Amino acid sequence: MTRTAVPVRTAAQPRTARRPLRRTFSRVLIYAVLLGIFVFATFPLVWTLVISVTDSNSVTTGRTVYDFPASLFPARVTISNFFNVLQTYPALGRAFVNSVIISALSIVLTVIISALAAYPLARNEFWGKALIFNLIVVTMVLPTETSFLVNMLSLAHLRQLPGIGPWIGIGSYLGVVLPTVSTAFGIFVMRQAFLSIPQSLLEAARIDGASEGQIFRRVMLPLSVPSMAALSIFTLVNTWNSYFWPSIALTGSQDKLPLAVEMLKLKGAFNDNIFNTAAGAVIMMVPILLLFLFAQRFFMRGLEGATK
Repeated sequence: MTRTAVPVRTAAQPRTARRPLRRTFSRVLIYAVLLGIFVFATFPLVWTLVISVTDSNSVTTGRTVYDFPASLFPARVTISNFFNVLQTYPALGRAFVNSVIISALSIVLTVIISALAAYPLARNEFWGKALIFNLIVVTMVLPTETSFLVNMLSLAHLRQLPGIGPWIGIGSYLGVVLPTVSTAFGIFVMRQAFLSIPQSLLEAARIDGASEGQIFRRVMLPLSVPSMAALSIFTLVNTWNSYFWPSIALTGSQDKLPLAVEMLKLKGAFNDNIFNTAAGAVIMMVPILLLFLFAQRFFMRGLEGATK
């Protein structure tokens, strides 16, 4: 008479069976949190875009663009709001060019100065290096408004210099850019990028007879392109959206005001067209969004190098 083997259920089997369920629940929770963050971050942009393409004539009495969620589904869609903005405020075209000039100067000078300051802090040994770097990092916690008065006084004195005063003082493009190009964040990002480069490459370059300047130009900078791209994007976003400082530094030079300052004229005491305001905001946001999409790969690689 044969006996059939009866499987013995151990205590480990129920735990093993629960693991796939726990993993599934964890993934669902993670995706739910990410979806919530995504909706929270993109909702203002989506609502602004919807208002910018809403036909103002389709908004009936008693219903406004602030009615939610009805305003997310306009009765009629149009792009005439964008043309109205450009026709009503022709200065926006000039302001767009001014923003491009100011942003380009800020990006170039910020990357150069940050790289020059970060190289000795990353690769050279001298007394007080750690103290200097810590003092630079501490300035990141200070609000930018604390330096406005000092910067304005400095630009006022620079304006009086013969010959170059009008180019670097109040009311000039460089007057807006120069006080903002030396940032603790830029120095920190470039220092971390230089620290991630193997020391053996520098030693090999020195054995071949390369000077410190050649090592900086031919070894450090080419290997730090992702970090420089990330720093450029951060600088572009901050400069493009800056309002308070350019409006002060360009006092008396209305023809040089950037787009962020001119955009305020779309909303005022004598002008309250929410559709034009939204269209102008979209016009201002599109260049930054497109550039970020094209440079996203360099941006992520630069952040990885900065966090190591």
